[in-house]
Amino acid sequence: MKVGVLALQGAFAAHARCLRELGAEPTEVRSPEALADVDALVLPGGESTTMSMLLESAGLFDPLAACLAAGMPTLGTCAGMILLGAEILDGRPDQRSFGAVDISVRRNAFGRQIDSFEADLSLADLGDRPFRAIFIRAPFVERAGPDVEVLATVDGHPVLCRQGHVTVAAFHPELSEDLRLHDHFLRGI
Repeated sequence: MKVGVLALQGAFAAHARCLRELGAEPTEVRSPEALADVDALVLPGGESTTMSMLLESAGLFDPLAACLAAGMPTLGTCAGMILLGAEILDGRPDQRSFGAVDISVRRNAFGRQIDSFEADLSLADLGDRPFRAIFIRAPFVERAGPDVEVLATVDGHPVLCRQGHVTVAAFHPELSEDLRLHDHFLRGI
């Protein structure tokens, strides 16, 4: 199975390492041609406004939107969550998102870089052991639509959600030694 990792900016190499450790064949996606050759996609953390501009300049925004509409399994983390949401709160006025998950996402919701933190999340789909999540300038969900499944919260704010074939996380699972979230994503493809 070929899993693409959007490799325009952000933590794409760490995601590729996690996928490789689980037996997947990660492919760095930087062009529409590379996107057409994958079965699933990871949108990593990074800086969402920069990633949005790079998606446009690389000619990837519309092909990726078509893949999402066609049901491509996708995992978005941190900035990936922001880009996959329906509404970006505190984004640039011209910033586009894919609307693949019916959520309103607030950028840098937990604060600045100095406010980064870790938290243990209870995730029923991943077993009884808590998942140690790393939040860096993290977003959170302010509104989740009726078809969105909220899988984890921090201080009452959704930080892990799923709608259909798309899963989004406000944290960075690729920075953890715990591969359960990536494994869960791969099993769902």
